[in-house]
Amino acid sequence: MRDQTVLISGAGIAGSTLAYWLARHGFRPTVVERATGLRSSGNPVDVKGPAMEVAQRMGLMPRLRAADSAVTHMSFVNAAGRRVGRINLQAFQMSAGDREPEVPRAELASILLEASRDSAEFLWDDAIVALSRDKDGVNVTFDRAEPRRFDLVIGADGLHSAVRRLTFGPENDFVHHMGIYVATLPIDGSVDNHREVTLYNTPGRMVSVHPSRGHAVAAFMFRSPALPNFDHRDTEQHKQLVTTIFRDGSWRIPELLERVQAADDIYFDSVSQVRLPQWSNGRITVLGDAASCMSLFGDGSTLAIAGAHTLAEELAANRTDPATAFRRYETRHRTLVDPKQRGFASAAALIVPATRKGIAARNMATRLFFPVMTAAGSLRRRLRPT
Repeated sequence: MRDQTVLISGAGIAGSTLAYWLARHGFRPTVVERATGLRSSGNPVDVKGPAMEVAQRMGLMPRLRAADSAVTHMSFVNAAGRRVGRINLQAFQMSAGDREPEVPRAELASILLEASRDSAEFLWDDAIVALSRDKDGVNVTFDRAEPRRFDLVIGADGLHSAVRRLTFGPENDFVHHMGIYVATLPIDGSVDNHREVTLYNTPGRMVSVHPSRGHAVAAFMFRSPALPNFDHRDTEQHKQLVTTIFRDGSWRIPELLERVQAADDIYFDSVSQVRLPQWSNGRITVLGDAASCMSLFGDGSTLAIAGAHTLAEELAANRTDPATAFRRYETRHRTLVDPKQRGFASAAALIVPATRKGIAARNMATRLFFPVMTAAGSLRRRLRPT
């Protein structure tokens, strides 16, 4: 049987991982990406559990270890910069050798793209504008390239997926705003402690600086209902929103807002979840955030890597029956996704408490509960068999 052609929309974490594994299973992947290259912004993300196993099989763990942020603590400070709470992040690791790497999102995407670059055809600065499917394949119309036909189409194009919209319907039917917005931007060389993430809170707002091995990232988060006329691609609108909402802030906020105004690359979007009853329709399916966005609090990068590997496995095992492959992929991967989507509220309360009482309770918990967790983690490591 001839090699099957697969169009992947999105050259990010999920899309690059999928291209790598499809090529190794004998498929011919093409990746279309709206951007002209990878962006530099985005918070560091964890590569955990099943994603570590996939990365190991790809031979990428040495590079991920080298890119690991090496952060050991998360500290909460007041307006004067005095620490009011602290979490030892090492308490949640079994041992130094088992450490799950935390890698800048852009660097993780770059590592995966480099691994897959020779495995697929890449169409940069282009996008899918129409899909027409039948029982044997999918006709694709691009914004720039000539129309083409593929055996399968996979939407790995994120929260605002064009493939999901063209296949299942309007974004508003499936994307649910969770009451928080986030902006991130790189601020290299602006940290004192390279092993500690620092967070400053006021009610419903959070500003943080993550050191990330000299590639520091600032993040602004705030609670808000859905913003009218919000455009996730309008950088000038994003800068204005962040500046307006945080303009009266203390701590390092005035300095960081100056960096926002001068930034060439800023990520800004709603913290949202995607809830899609079914991930596939005929010869089209969705992957990663396009299928089940965790948006910031749910190990989205780990799940994107794991989901891409699962999808490639199922397509290889069911080459003549994509409907079965898609169904089996969805069944397997939802067992990882669904519990993560249920954990949003507790994570949001930790990072962006809504009230002064919530901030005080969080800080108290870090002084009382997390030291116990640290001691338990230390004991667990000491008692672990060697």
